Amino acid sequence: MPGANAAPPVGDDVRVLRTVTTTRYVTPLREGGSLPGLMEADDLGTYVVKYRGAGQGPKALVAEVIAGALARRLGLPVPELVIAELDEVIARHEPDPEIQHLLTASVGANLGMDFLPGSLGFEPHGWAPDADFASRVLWFDALVGNVDRSWRNPNLLVWHGDVWLIDHGATLYFHHAWASAARAVSRPFDARDHVLAPFATRLDEADRALAPLVTAESLGEVVALVPDEWLDGEPGFDGVEALRAAYVEHLLARVAAPRVWLPEAVA
Repeated sequence: MPGANAAPPVGDDVRVLRTVTTTRYVTPLREGGSLPGLMEADDLGTYVVKYRGAGQGPKALVAEVIAGALARRLGLPVPELVIAELDEVIARHEPDPEIQHLLTASVGANLGMDFLPGSLGFEPHGWAPDADFASRVLWFDALVGNVDRSWRNPNLLVWHGDVWLIDHGATLYFHHAWASAARAVSRPFDARDHVLAPFATRLDEADRALAPLVTAESLGEVVALVPDEWLDGEPGFDGVEALRAAYVEHLLARVAAPRVWLPEAVA
């Protein structure tokens, strides 16, 4: 497929996520368990919005920002992320009771991802990404513990001939139990079900290229993108900045050598 094996883009150096104000709820995307919605915004853009009031709660949005922004820093194609402000007026005028309840519970800051019109779900039998791309994606998913890129649910979109990474809300699983997070630092990543595993034959090269990019500085900048309100009130932490530092410390420890969490061929 033309362009499907293109080299990853230059790393993203954004220091703050743009904020857009949503203006219209277009349609639900019922493929996702959290019932994301397609929404228009005041910048004339259209976004896939994941809501803070969904069952997974704000931690799924935190994971989306940290993992998605980190992937972009590593040169992996992730659609632009924005903070999508939702006004109660939109919720009030939604006729579907289930969606109205979700929107009402999500007034304020939510997570938006640039909508890729006309994109298709990645089909491993139809498009074969090159080994470098597949290896870098697998390395990244192993770092952030992404179990949600399997052949059952690839969370990859093909758009204009390139493969894009989406849906990172299930990453960073350690932050659901901070008391035991230290045990997850060296936890091995099981790549047997990963949709790109058959193509990821250059994991050692990916490791050498990407590991040096995951620094305290880059992680600090990525974690700083998360809105305070999604982090506030976490038990066991003396404020939002302490929690941000914990994310940086955990990921920095995970990327430190030896990286025993990598698939066996690279460890």
